[in-house]
Amino acid sequence: MNINEVSSQFNLSKDTLRYWEKCGLIPPVRQDTNGYREYSEYDQNWIFYIKALRQAGVSVKRLQEFVAKYQQKQPPKERKKLLVSQLKELKKQAMNLQKAIDYLDFKVTHFDDQLLTYENEKLAYEGKAKKGLQN
Repeated sequence: MNINEVSSQFNLSKDTLRYWEKCGLIPPVRQDTNGYREYSEYDQNWIFYIKALRQAGVSVKRLQEFVAKYQQKQPPKERKKLLVSQLKELKKQAMNLQKAIDYLDFKVTHFDDQLLTYENEKLAYEGKAKKGLQN
């Protein structure tokens, strides 16, 4: 596949693909006689993997360390440590995000009740509250 096809398939800019190659996140891509990149299935697997890890919040620097460990054929457990660390961080972020979602869900669900209470309090403060509306 050429860079346009890969860019479209993975929804990544051509600049991103070139940058990932330049900084070593994906292996050097073979070029044809005209200098155009030809992405193999192997290259595409790396792109998929790096994109997934970037979406998981792994920094470029940590990915470079990961790829270097892979290229140096270090034991898989060394690479796994990075993934485990990132998974823990994502779970922590997910918990915090879920707390925020739950809080906003509660606020939206009870929004009208809170406004009504506020309006009743305001009317009571102004001495204009109707009987039976005060809480």
